[in-house]
Amino acid sequence: MAKAKPVNKAAVATGQIRLIGGLWRGRKLPVLDSVGLRPTGDRIKETLFNWLMFDIRQAHCLDLFAGSGSLGFEALSRGAAQVVLVEKSPQVATQLRQNLASLPAAPATVHQQDALQFLQGIAQPFDVVFLDPPFHQQLLSDVCQLLEAGGWLAPNAKIYIEREQLAPILPANWQLLKNKQAGQVSYQLYQREVVS
Repeated sequence: MAKAKPVNKAAVATGQIRLIGGLWRGRKLPVLDSVGLRPTGDRIKETLFNWLMFDIRQAHCLDLFAGSGSLGFEALSRGAAQVVLVEKSPQVATQLRQNLASLPAAPATVHQQDALQFLQGIAQPFDVVFLDPPFHQQLLSDVCQLLEAGGWLAPNAKIYIEREQLAPILPANWQLLKNKQAGQVSYQLYQREVVS
């Protein structure tokens, strides 16, 4: 009798996210138990998508540190024209692809790639960008500068940032629209202003 293979705990879907609005409202999607993975909570997500109520339909969205896919999948459910999910972990990216396959004809793609490497590629402008990087790695300042300088943002793009307390250095033409805090998490919505 063959011995059962040990299960890689880092690649087991033990959690879930819930889509809270739109086409797939109430749908639950599995999430891996992976180190550093922190899906955006429903309360924060509801606040964010209230902020984006008039911006998300038909928007081209980039979920740069996709993780659970909570923000990207919510954007799809609410009518985004396209969502690009970027995730460094191969196991987490595989789970994202499986979840995407369960959403009929969802206009999205998953890139298993480091966010900074992804931003070195050929840019396409996005209307909405979600930035929820791993905490304590000081990635935001570099990522924000690359987004602005590299042609990744539409003229009046909205940029959502979820972060720990330490504030990143942001491009001067990003205007703060909304700012909230929940426990140790700060979250903001910015709008890119066109520099003439």
